[in-house]
Amino acid sequence: MEITFLGSGTSYGVPVLTCTCPVCTSTDPKNKRTRSSLWLRWKGTSLLIDTATEFRLQALQANIQQVDGVLYTHCHADHVFGLDDLRVFSRLTRKSVPVYGSAPTIAELREVFAYIFRHQGNSPDRAKIETHVVEGPFQVGNVLVETIPVLHGTLPIFGYRIGDLAYITDCSHIPPSSLAMLQDLEMLILGVVRFDPHHSHMHMAQALDLITELKPRQTYFTHISHLMEHNKVSRSLPPGVHLAYDGLTVGLP
Repeated sequence: MEITFLGSGTSYGVPVLTCTCPVCTSTDPKNKRTRSSLWLRWKGTSLLIDTATEFRLQALQANIQQVDGVLYTHCHADHVFGLDDLRVFSRLTRKSVPVYGSAPTIAELREVFAYIFRHQGNSPDRAKIETHVVEGPFQVGNVLVETIPVLHGTLPIFGYRIGDLAYITDCSHIPPSSLAMLQDLEMLILGVVRFDPHHSHMHMAQALDLITELKPRQTYFTHISHLMEHNKVSRSLPPGVHLAYDGLTVGLP
């Protein structure tokens, strides 16, 4: 399994507009963060988790040539606004790109991008998207995907488990039934925005406590704000715990 962090930033991105803090003005490319999304290749299947606002630029940088499906965590702008750029992949294959999510997420996607779904067969320039409401395990190509219900503040959203990888972003609470799905992980990818507590996202101490409980072999933090300087924070993390950065590619056995 190969995994590429297409983006690793929060909804603001880094640098934040108008901000002159040390991270936003840093020349270190690891402190430049587009909005969070993931590209996964396994068993001949190419999957995206979310299509971030900068998806077109991310896909060019990563040289994505194939998209067999998109797993959506929830319908917030920073996670879905790149959906229109899937039209290139539907034109390449002359097939609809399947996208997956909870019932509320899919309903909101169809509302936000109503112009796409209103004229699915009538314009070659519009993305051809096939929506799928999912609740439990489902198959995309050769890959089995499990949904992991979590809370983003008070909003129910999805994380996903694929083999020994779990991806959970925009999460402030994981219910016990979902914690049971996160055992024996090779890799946990977790959204961690800052050190101080946050009403709808995990903060650093909360995330480290979760890692102590779950004991994944490797953990990568994503959805990182401008309140974390890459090298400084990386040096403070325990063994096996890392900050992700845009363009980072890692493999799983």
